[in-house]
Amino acid sequence: MQSDAKILIVDDHEETLYALESSLAPLGYRLARATSGDEALKQVLRGQVGLLLLDVRMPGVSGLDVVRYMRRVEQTQNIPVILLTGFGADHELTAGAFELGVADLVMKPTDPWVLRTKVRYLYDAHQRQRVLEEEVRELRALVKGTAEAEEPHPGPALTHPDARVPPQRDSPAATSANDRT
Repeated sequence: MQSDAKILIVDDHEETLYALESSLAPLGYRLARATSGDEALKQVLRGQVGLLLLDVRMPGVSGLDVVRYMRRVEQTQNIPVILLTGFGADHELTAGAFELGVADLVMKPTDPWVLRTKVRYLYDAHQRQRVLEEEVRELRALVKGTAEAEEPHPGPALTHPDARVPPQRDSPAATSANDRT
């Protein structure tokens, strides 16, 4: 599944960005980088981000701050996020991250094979979801256009010439005849 969406890698350390890019390069996806939370938010809001690898602790706007903001904006709230941390396991961080809807929390340094597997799964799942959402929008527009083009079904064109023949059960004449009885 080829897409124009990119994977945005965000870390304030150049050597970490390089290592992550090197780990993900074999996947063949478009990669972009940012060195701050502010820069990450700008790129995410410009669109075409299909996955975010985001360092938790950065000067200024932290990774968790970026995720909090993304979850409040409709266009970014469903972008999968993998948080990266080099400070070891922290129960509060883990609980807060998953409460915000983060897809995964990975410890640095990362195992390239594990990271590629997680990234491939999350990125591809997000792209499939986007394709399905687009198909649903197109189908809704098609159904709405068809419904608007159809005129309401008129009643029977002619009444039966013999008034003694009872009307059909489902016809409007039957309904009005039943109302009179």
